[in-house]
Amino acid sequence: MRLGVIMLVHTALHRAEAVIRRWTAADCPVVVHVDKATPREEVERFTAALADLGEMVSFARRHRCEWGTWGLVAATQDAAEQMLLKHRDVGHVYLASGSCLPLRPVEELKAYLAARPEADFIESATTADVPWTVGGLSDERFTLRFPFSWKRRRKLFDGYVNFQRRIGFRRRIPAGIVPHMGSQWWCLSRRTLSAILTDPLRLVHDRYFRRVWIPDESYFQTLVRLYSTNVESRSLTLSKFDFQGKPHIFYDDHLELLRRSDCFVARKIWPHADLLYETFLGPLPAKEAEPNPGKIDRVFAKAVERRTRGRPGLYMQSRFPNAGWENGVTSARYCVFEGLDELFEDFAPWLARLSGAKVHGHLFAPEGAEFEGGQAHVAGALSAAPGLRDRNPRMFLTNLIWNARGERQCFSFGPADNQAISWDIAKDPSADISVVSGAWAVSLFRSGAPFEVIRARAARLQKLEADHIAALRSPYAKAAVKVWTMAEFVEAPMEVLQHAAEAAAPQAGTGRLTEVPKMADLAGFGRFLQQLKNEGMHPHLMGDYPVDPAPLGKRRSVRKPYLVR
Repeated sequence: MRLGVIMLVHTALHRAEAVIRRWTAADCPVVVHVDKATPREEVERFTAALADLGEMVSFARRHRCEWGTWGLVAATQDAAEQMLLKHRDVGHVYLASGSCLPLRPVEELKAYLAARPEADFIESATTADVPWTVGGLSDERFTLRFPFSWKRRRKLFDGYVNFQRRIGFRRRIPAGIVPHMGSQWWCLSRRTLSAILTDPLRLVHDRYFRRVWIPDESYFQTLVRLYSTNVESRSLTLSKFDFQGKPHIFYDDHLELLRRSDCFVARKIWPHADLLYETFLGPLPAKEAEPNPGKIDRVFAKAVERRTRGRPGLYMQSRFPNAGWENGVTSARYCVFEGLDELFEDFAPWLARLSGAKVHGHLFAPEGAEFEGGQAHVAGALSAAPGLRDRNPRMFLTNLIWNARGERQCFSFGPADNQAISWDIAKDPSADISVVSGAWAVSLFRSGAPFEVIRARAARLQKLEADHIAALRSPYAKAAVKVWTMAEFVEAPMEVLQHAAEAAAPQAGTGRLTEVPKMADLAGFGRFLQQLKNEGMHPHLMGDYPVDPAPLGKRRSVRKPYLVR
């Protein structure tokens, strides 16, 4: 028995001609359908070029084949009927497109099918079993009507779908039909294909599928279940789709990838992929291997992941406009210290010496970014100018971490800084945030400003820090967060320093600290807080800070209670 080929073409007819000659050279008759939208002059040149092949090539009645419409099924039906009528010795019929290219000797495909005379190779699965559908229509493609073109009349298409949903319209599926879906490109046995085309209920089936959405991916895939005794639910044509449901196009640099797949045919081949056409239409070595597209699935899965998720902290055109599409806010771990530079006079140089990390000042200070060493620009020409930074604070931070990846970045942050970055660092799993709440009051305490000014500023800063801490403690926060109140700090300042050192250099194993920065003088700070309370401003973020605290680092002794009898 011979292998017959149906080819649906609409563009790049010169490439289709070369592939047709490959099929016919292996004694495979070809029935060609040319899209009715293809200009007549091109079709006439195409048919004249193939005239020397005689009866091996014939042309089916032309239909307009618009994506997602019945025309593709009608074209396939007419071409299949013509194939079965003209070539009665054909045992299998292979459906291909003009952009399909045989990857192995055709004789190997013929031998493969001859060993499986009753097998029907067609993807056929119910919508409940696979997550293939893209665009929100799964079961509804079989229960609603789709008289309008999705590509040319999108508003009418969407409006009519919504109207049917509103009124609760639901089509009746013909008796005995269980809708299935799969790839359009199949290879069916003569017996099964003939049974589908000569079914007494064909008019009923055609009338139903004519208003199904994308019927070329469901008509034969559904009806094959009624007649086939041996369905191989896979296509012999290698075709890959991206996350949007669009087919991957193969170019010259995919040559080795296609060879490795061991598949008989591949689509979609770029018309200008000269190397692919020269290679696969030339002499090919015998393989005698089972088609195994799984060999290259990992490459495609990685490509889809790179396109949809990208690299952490690197924003690209395909993802940047889409909120939530970024793969992590930043590309590497970094540390944020809040209040420690207020409590220790030389905190930044001490931490830099101890950890080897880049320790900046307040990157989001109103006057501009305080880069390490007072630099005006850092890696990647990132400027300290506040105007540039504040146009997009999030991208300022993202670029800093990306440009300096491989080196731990640390910086200070406080309520006086630009708070636009607050939620971004809270939701960033790369952030390690250490907070001593209320430490901003130390600079007010030491400022010597009029108390009325201090009180108003303290109230504003406390509200800003309260909002920031609420973000850090929200269920959406993904950063590693540790918060101490001022009251907790004065009882155990070494605990805070130890945590800061370990956060800045987690791989170094800092061990017990042998050097500590100089601590700010907090004598009288408790009385300052009490005065704020007396003026009606309650500094609740400081915790239960005593008016006359014990010496720093020493816990107050508490007398044990005793009982008098």
